[in-house]
Amino acid sequence: MTNIKLVRDLMTVGVPRCAPDTPIIDVARRLLQEDLEGLIVLDREGHAVGVVSRKELIRAYGRDDFQSLTAEEVMSEGVLQIPPDIPLGTAAQIMEDEGVRIVFMMHHAEGIYYPAAVLTYTHILRHIAADDANDLNDLGIKAQREPPLDTFIKRRDAARRRGASSPDQE
Repeated sequence: MTNIKLVRDLMTVGVPRCAPDTPIIDVARRLLQEDLEGLIVLDREGHAVGVVSRKELIRAYGRDDFQSLTAEEVMSEGVLQIPPDIPLGTAAQIMEDEGVRIVFMMHHAEGIYYPAAVLTYTHILRHIAADDANDLNDLGIKAQREPPLDTFIKRRDAARRRGASSPDQE
């Protein structure tokens, strides 16, 4: 197997996200349905303001009112980020040191700071377990993706169906 060395070789471009007022019940369902580690919380302007991961949901579960909580009420503020060109071993160590199973690569454009890619423990475990490079073809900056225009059209149509009341969810 080709030795994958950098974060950009395993990361997933595109980051699952939610609005601050998303009920944590919906967050939990999405994490389970899509086998995600967490979601970025975006404010109405599209700025990343926090993360809701499995860790925050488990922490919230101990509260009597957990079923009525929103993403904003349980999220960890800020977004732990790493650059895409660091070694995977370094990224894994940062994740271990910070006690997180998910980190992000952020992008800044026209005054908006937003998530562009994600790396999780699952990415690293898939690399460990891969028989060859073909097992990882869906990961990394070179992964085949839907053309950007097709992605935009799908998101636009989904937002129209939802009434465009919250930031677009991926």
